[in-house]
Amino acid sequence: MINLNIKDTFNKELPADPILENSRRQVEKACFSYVHPKRTSKPELLHVSPEMIENLGLSKEDSQSDIFLKIFTGNTLLPNTKPYAMCYGGHQFGNWAGQLGDGRAINLAEVTHKNKRWALQLKGAGATPYSRTADGFAVLRSSIREYLCSEAMYYLGVPTTRALSLALSGDQVLRDVLYNGNPEYEKGAIVCRVAPSFLRFGNYEILAARQDFSTLKILVDYTVKHFFPHLGEPSKETYLAFFSEVSQRTLDMIIHWQRVGFVHGVMNTDNMSILGLTIDYGPYGWLEGFDYGWTPNTTDRQHKRYRYGNQPNIGLWNLYKLANALYPLIEETDGLEAILDEYKTGFEVKFLEMMRSKLGLLIKDDSDVALIKDLENNLLLTETDMTIFFRKLSDFNNEKASEGIKVVKDAFYISEEITEDIQQKWNTWFEKYAERLSREEVTSEERKEKMNLVNPKYVLRNYMAQLAIDDADKGNYKLIDDLFQLLKNPYNEQPEHEKWFAKRPDWARHKVGCSMLSCSS
Repeated sequence: MINLNIKDTFNKELPADPILENSRRQVEKACFSYVHPKRTSKPELLHVSPEMIENLGLSKEDSQSDIFLKIFTGNTLLPNTKPYAMCYGGHQFGNWAGQLGDGRAINLAEVTHKNKRWALQLKGAGATPYSRTADGFAVLRSSIREYLCSEAMYYLGVPTTRALSLALSGDQVLRDVLYNGNPEYEKGAIVCRVAPSFLRFGNYEILAARQDFSTLKILVDYTVKHFFPHLGEPSKETYLAFFSEVSQRTLDMIIHWQRVGFVHGVMNTDNMSILGLTIDYGPYGWLEGFDYGWTPNTTDRQHKRYRYGNQPNIGLWNLYKLANALYPLIEETDGLEAILDEYKTGFEVKFLEMMRSKLGLLIKDDSDVALIKDLENNLLLTETDMTIFFRKLSDFNNEKASEGIKVVKDAFYISEEITEDIQQKWNTWFEKYAERLSREEVTSEERKEKMNLVNPKYVLRNYMAQLAIDDADKGNYKLIDDLFQLLKNPYNEQPEHEKWFAKRPDWARHKVGCSMLSCSS
């Protein structure tokens, strides 16, 4: 038997749904419902994260055992555990959606190892009381994307949930990928994802919306006790400090998203972690061409609410909704509004700091705001790959400003679009950038080293994930591991993997899964 140090708290300290029947329903005055994963017909383990195995206190041999496969595909329960699905609500695309909950996620247990707490959650292991009209399963396509991306984000330095394992269920799952009335059967899969907690803004919102303030207080006190213990005992001041820290963690997470060009795609309040972690990897994507208006989500195609340039604003909007949910425990608006104002001013400060780091600027200078704005305007003149541009920029020699555009030329998708006018605008910018760099007190080599620590060379572009998915559909899972290994060192040169340091290929520009994605999984 696998020896995990199980220390469950969520399903022991919080109110449970008294109904044990696994039927779709409204669950009130409870934070979760007990539910068992559905047994699968022929489970097969495709990949395991060695780092997460170690974080849980397990060994490589443990991960290769039959019992590991059974537990992390939902076919066997860990001893003395009671799996459950969490109850939460949420604002979806700006509108209150009421109860949502873990419709295809089942929490197995909480584990502690080396003074760290990890919640183990199976995604795609069957229906729960919160599944509504869905089946609770997940397909291999979306499971590969979540498994690879959550680990890739971790190594990029972005706050995120993690992934332990990826497995086939052996069952077929019916999905309508494009929501166009043409469903097809796909391979079913299960991801075991891991985080200190999967609590979301929506866990608190649903209780406030139902005016169940007693349960709301129990949940907030539980959250502070286990995840913000440094804030002290429950009080109005503690709740304000709690909201302030959640606000700052959310801001830090989104600044990281903007830094690496990541677009979440579905920033509904039920997809916002109370710990400031990137959670729920659905129709996400990395910017190919730099574009503030880009969203990877087909559902968001018309209004582009969750576009790249709007993510900081949506973070603030979601925090307003969390503030409304916490208000019954605080009963005054001044403190909450002050924290929300801090988010606004904090974004301006942290965004500027982040952009300075991407440009290799260590000394603060009043001219930096204009320099950055001019850069953003230039990046929009023609389709320019964000990842390649900033990585190549570290090779710029400020004593050869006139050659700047040559340094970054590989980032331009269509070189013929670089007209004389566009070239002149770039030349002007590089001259200003060179003059600004001349006032820095570091060598070109030192600047390059620092820039390459914040500007990744490799990110999980959608076409890369799609190639792994296409291979996996044919029974070839090697590319999953190849990409997993590549993305563990996103800031390193890795010359043996240079083929992945390239612009999105033309075949992927409009291919399903490479440009736009749906929430279908």
